[in-house]
Amino acid sequence: MHLEIPSGEFAGYIFDLDGTLVDTMPLHYTAWRDTLREFGLKQDLDEDLFYSLGGVPAVKVADIFNQHYGTSFEPLRLREVKEERFVRLLPDAPLIEPVVAFARQMAKTHPVSVASGGPRDLVTDTLEKRGLAPLFPVVVSANDVEHGKPAPDTFLLAAEKMGVAAEDCLVFEDAELGLEAAEAAGMKWVRVPRQSS
Repeated sequence: MHLEIPSGEFAGYIFDLDGTLVDTMPLHYTAWRDTLREFGLKQDLDEDLFYSLGGVPAVKVADIFNQHYGTSFEPLRLREVKEERFVRLLPDAPLIEPVVAFARQMAKTHPVSVASGGPRDLVTDTLEKRGLAPLFPVVVSANDVEHGKPAPDTFLLAAEKMGVAAEDCLVFEDAELGLEAAEAAGMKWVRVPRQSS
């Protein structure tokens, strides 16, 4: 994988988690697909629809699926069952090594953080299970902001907690909504290509 790092000096580095540091997106897809089936959806979850929602909080994703499929599954319960299923799959999630290697290198000399649209318990669980928790002293999750991506709040809070001006941060992201959030925060960004599942 080749990462296109923009030129210039950056004072801090912000990393999305799912699909950026850890290749969890196929596992999220499987967990959503199997949960929707369990709840009674007769067709497979549309992969393009799923991947277009990268960075959207899970309860909102559940609402979008209900609208798309004309179902009325209870969003909070759907999310709860999906996330229990996802946690069971988590040990199988590989690290996205080029991004993790870059984060490890930068962490020696610069502040680094994780800024994820996921709920705090899941973000923490993923970082711990994949051995990344010690690398990131600053972690911002969906629980920490009122407006998730594509609003800039998640990245702005990460910059604030690192003590770095927003315009001096570089964001690593795999999802369109995350890239929009980085733009809105006035930050340069690196697109992490989707992993082949």
